[in-house]
Amino acid sequence: MHDEALIRLAFFFGVLAAVAIWEVAAPRRRLTDSKARRWYTNLSLVAIDTAVVRLPLTVLPADMAVQAREHGWGLMNAVVLPPSAGILLAFIALDLIIYLQHVLFHFLPVLWRLHRMHHTDLDIDVTTGNRFHPVEILLSAGIKLGAVALLGAPVVAVVAFEVALNATSMFNHGNIRLPLAFDRWLRLVVVTPDMHRVHHSIIPRETNSNFGFNLPWWDRLAGTYRPQPEGGHGEMTIGLKEFRDPALLTLSRLLVQPFVRKST
Repeated sequence: MHDEALIRLAFFFGVLAAVAIWEVAAPRRRLTDSKARRWYTNLSLVAIDTAVVRLPLTVLPADMAVQAREHGWGLMNAVVLPPSAGILLAFIALDLIIYLQHVLFHFLPVLWRLHRMHHTDLDIDVTTGNRFHPVEILLSAGIKLGAVALLGAPVVAVVAFEVALNATSMFNHGNIRLPLAFDRWLRLVVVTPDMHRVHHSIIPRETNSNFGFNLPWWDRLAGTYRPQPEGGHGEMTIGLKEFRDPALLTLSRLLVQPFVRKST
């Protein structure tokens, strides 16, 4: 617990730097929008989102895991499990909950108004993995707190999941090229950039597919899996049809976007 913030910070900057270098060395797509403007916007949202969660919430998911253990809350504190099994099961259960949360944010109109900001990026790269509206981040934090308390998830599992969720989000949003044969194998165990990129297609039936962040299994089990975009990765259009004007995608406009009906 004492090192949680340091661990998360180290992984954040480490993965961000590694994927950013990879994007320069082996890009998957040609960028169409201003990278400097997008990076300023997306990384500014990281700072805002962190402040929004850390300032009002006195209890974070890892803190909740400690309290659940001390008070005997949750399913996993009601049964005896080997420590390794408890950590693994909690990690998988948390990932399933985040998958279901993601689906919910797409199909409930009031939640989609918050989440759609993530999909308005006209390109997709490592910083897109952190492009979320502060209200969505706050709601997500509340869902994770409830999930950790209900599960009685071990502290190690919660910290590992938080680190993995952020790391894989940056990885699978990366504009990086992987050998196709390797990608076919890798996406059996983790969501790959080619798999998740389909989710950022302008075509609604592709936008509403491939919801996973960490584990790819939920999409296959739920029938929301699409292996490739119809237009191919090089030619597919990224974003939403109603938000194409870069002037409407500045930081200030994005923050108020959930509260406006149209892009004009």
